[in-house]
Amino acid sequence: MSFGSGTIGRVIGAFLNALGILLGALLGLAGRNPLSPRTQSQMKTALGALIAFCGLQLVWLNVAGNFTSVLKQLFLTGLAVVLGSLLGKILGLQRFSNRLGRHAAALLATGESETGRPAAGFIAAMILFCAAPLGILGAVTDGLTGYFFPLALKAVMDGLATASFVKMFRWPMALAAVPVFLWFNGLATAVHAFALPWLEAHHLLPAVNAAAGLIICATALVVLEVRRVELANFLPALTIAPLLWHYLV
Repeated sequence: MSFGSGTIGRVIGAFLNALGILLGALLGLAGRNPLSPRTQSQMKTALGALIAFCGLQLVWLNVAGNFTSVLKQLFLTGLAVVLGSLLGKILGLQRFSNRLGRHAAALLATGESETGRPAAGFIAAMILFCAAPLGILGAVTDGLTGYFFPLALKAVMDGLATASFVKMFRWPMALAAVPVFLWFNGLATAVHAFALPWLEAHHLLPAVNAAAGLIICATALVVLEVRRVELANFLPALTIAPLLWHYLV
């Protein structure tokens, strides 16, 4: 499966994410009234549904063969996600992510108490936007196949958040678009340059994409507030899935 190729296919997701932040900042600085709770709820539902669709689409497009083969691939992908979660807990990925979140929240509180200190808001936004598991998943799929849609949806969420942040911290919040672009573009480019050749040589690209799809589906549960999911702990599944497929498919 390939949705893009070459340099443009690798950077468009990071570019869209950065653009979403800039547009959100402009919207917030324009002084428009914040979205009503009803509108926010509707947008959250729509985003959650689209994220779930992206995840299911990735899984659908990357499992192939007869019925038995498809079931085996789905089982191994699910097993990779479970094992990845266990490994993530051992490595403390979610604990690290939670610490970053608490640090960002403290910076936001500090900035608010000191009349919107711009530096605090910028650092907090950079942490929140760069550490999001959906962004990491989107950069991986973008780098592997040009599938940038997870980062495009993240752009909408980050833009809405930025629209609220700039009312407190003003225009420096828009500068968070720079590290977001550099980080996700760098990650996508690294994946494309170093992981893609090995995965293609061993015909294991679908394994990573299918695992990413399942994790993206779990992200939808968080966005829709169905249940709390330790998303960061699932990330090692991206390396476990190709190993399981390589030896067991």
